[in-house]
Amino acid sequence: GLLPPQGHIVRNWKVRWFVLLQDKLLYYKIEGGKKEPSPKGRILLDGCTITCPCLEYENRPLLIKLKTKTNTDYFLECCSREERDSWALDITGAIHAGHPVQVQELHRMKNSFKLLDNISLHDIVERMYDSSTGIKRTRNLEQGNRYKETFTGSALVDWLISNSFAVSRFEAVTLASMLMDENFIRPVGTRSTEATRSSNLSEKFLDDSTALYMFAENGKKNVSPKEELQFNISELSGKIVKQGFLVKQGHKRKNWKVRRFVLRADPAFLHYYDPTKEENKPVGGFSLRGCLVSALEDNGVPAGVKGNVQGNLFKIITKNDTHYYIQASSKAERTQWIEAIKPLT
Repeated sequence: GLLPPQGHIVRNWKVRWFVLLQDKLLYYKIEGGKKEPSPKGRILLDGCTITCPCLEYENRPLLIKLKTKTNTDYFLECCSREERDSWALDITGAIHAGHPVQVQELHRMKNSFKLLDNISLHDIVERMYDSSTGIKRTRNLEQGNRYKETFTGSALVDWLISNSFAVSRFEAVTLASMLMDENFIRPVGTRSTEATRSSNLSEKFLDDSTALYMFAENGKKNVSPKEELQFNISELSGKIVKQGFLVKQGHKRKNWKVRRFVLRADPAFLHYYDPTKEENKPVGGFSLRGCLVSALEDNGVPAGVKGNVQGNLFKIITKNDTHYYIQASSKAERTQWIEAIKPLT
């Protein structure tokens, strides 16, 4: 699949096509929307250690860190928490492929719960408040409302695991629910508040990037006009339905570039981001109301499409008759995107 790794010489982020084998990760350069035939590099997994979640970059919470036995660090960025955890589990399985007992233990721990001995919720909260190593609090949106000093459910789960308070996401969710029950943190907004009505402790807290929480003593604070966000709030306030890396043709130069697409509902918008940029702001997007979406046949290049085309094309025509040509990595992925977009048009 497509992942942006960090370069070793120039510390920028460029999207590469990664292939996981039993003992190595190969990565290929994408040129003109097409994967080059020979790998640009490889990461040998023998003796590797993996860190996930990796919180070394504040603005990149979806990183996986691989350290080879020669002490070379690789940082790989995924598109979603689910994709990151799936890659991490598969890579970890490949690292320990020669040790089936360890692989079984990893899968068992994924859904296990065993609270650490002598754990103190007060100590956890004190660590959370730390200005340098604590949980990062930012402005967030929820159904059009703006909140300051909040953190998402998935961010807290990542933080608990990376600080060794929990060894699995299931365990971290249960621990976060305990913090909420003891009134150290509280839900903010509709999604996280509704979840608290669940009778099951592990379901009261949402391991979700759209569920918001804050420290219990903090109240709702509206953002002042000087802190107004630089993009249309209503467009970005919808529920995320699907996200992933796709290759998009530009409107002017007709070149192909990898973009991270985010599909939202209520309101229905499709935004795309440049994964090589540090700031998490869309570089484009459009309303899906009145759009037409369809798959394009792979035999021959349709009119309006330029350059090298790998295949698995689909087209979106907006209500204003703007044509977007997009490539998925497989026919199955193309079908999934089309099926997700159609109900929102």
